[in-house]
Amino acid sequence: MAYTKQQIIIDINAYMKKCGGTNAGWYVGIATDAKQRLFNDHNVLEKNDSWIYRHAESSDAARAVEKAYLDAGYSGGPGGGDDGTDYVYACRKTRTTRE
Repeated sequence: MAYTKQQIIIDINAYMKKCGGTNAGWYVGIATDAKQRLFNDHNVLEKNDSWIYRHAESSDAARAVEKAYLDAGYSGGPGGGDDGTDYVYACRKTRTTRE
């Protein structure tokens, strides 16, 4: 199921509020394969860490969500992925996660 950018922001904001932490304490990015990025590239622990991802309705929507979070002071970097990159993910940074 693909989500609008507004719904993705609502979902991610609610999850972050529930889990706590500062804006800079969360990493937000986009990916073609969110699970690969989270659990392999960023070393997020699937069962113990705080993470969320949503499938966006388009790459443009995913990039717009990412930009909104980066503009709000969340960790991450723009410009990743390709035209097929349509997942937005977020994870709370820990001692073991990698940016």
